[in-house]
Amino acid sequence: MMDKLRGLEQRYEVLEAQLSAPETYGDPALVARLNREQRELEPVVGAWRALEGRRRDLAEAEALMGDPDMKDLAREEFAQAKEDVERLELELKLLLLPRDPNDGKNVIVEIRAGVGGEEAALFAHSLHRMYTMYAERRGWTVEVTSLSETELGGVKELSMVIEGEGAYSRLKFESGVHRVQRVPETESGGRIHTSTATVAVLPEVDEVEFELNPADIEMQVFRSSGAGGQHVNKTSSAVRLIHKPTGTVVECQQERSQFQNRDKAMQILRARLYDEQVQAQAEEVTAQRRSQVGSGMRNERIRTYNFPQGRVTDHRIGLTLYKIEAVMDGGLDEVIDGLVTADQAERLRRSEEH
Repeated sequence: MMDKLRGLEQRYEVLEAQLSAPETYGDPALVARLNREQRELEPVVGAWRALEGRRRDLAEAEALMGDPDMKDLAREEFAQAKEDVERLELELKLLLLPRDPNDGKNVIVEIRAGVGGEEAALFAHSLHRMYTMYAERRGWTVEVTSLSETELGGVKELSMVIEGEGAYSRLKFESGVHRVQRVPETESGGRIHTSTATVAVLPEVDEVEFELNPADIEMQVFRSSGAGGQHVNKTSSAVRLIHKPTGTVVECQQERSQFQNRDKAMQILRARLYDEQVQAQAEEVTAQRRSQVGSGMRNERIRTYNFPQGRVTDHRIGLTLYKIEAVMDGGLDEVIDGLVTADQAERLRRSEEH
């Protein structure tokens, strides 16, 4: 681990030098890429440098404990430095865990009313408000892309895009069934109703940039021919391209030149492969949505919002907060921090097992 950390520190120093070099300024794309990499390395390098500093302090304090005049002060400094070293070592282990490649992405949040009729739709509206207010607190932007409402202002279905630094890393744990227990505004007898809404959080799909590898393409040439076998062109100007990894075949014989036919065929091949990749991504997102949302039944809940008792309970980590109004007004950080910590602890446990 030490060698890896030293390597990351050296890479950070290289990035600093590149970003301060005058020749870098003229390439905005390069500057953005270098800045992004530097931001990703900054927490690790900062923790590593702090750890090295406290280890030196620890060694100095230990050496001073043999001095009668300094031993009390040295013992106190030794205890504090030892505590800091242990904390920083754990922090570095967590920082070095493999990152979710989607963590930096914007998210698509889909909310649907589940069990409970109109009250479920009103609760779905409350969740939309909660996530919107949370996004505003973090400086993110929210855009509703589709909305189906009830006559009373509830939400049957809603889809919104939330854009901002680390949006997916914070919101990905919100996927699942949310349960509410409260007295509906439409209830005259004061009875508590239980309803649900489902939430799906999906990383925004990147624009596909498809680059064809020439080694993957086999080109065949043949003579163009018209209906009934009549030769349109007596030279071998028609082109057939075969994409070997997928077996996709494209032919073009409309142009007189082999080069023109090849260019057209390449355009068509690229378009077809692009479309296949987009479809595959769409199917993956659909599968992810199904796995996150479930059927919306009450027993699949991840969190309960109990208004009469003023509590919010996240069942995955056993966290209960008696501050429901604050949570519904976007105060989600305490819940999300708990989920992030639990996720890190589980990933750390798995990494140490292997």
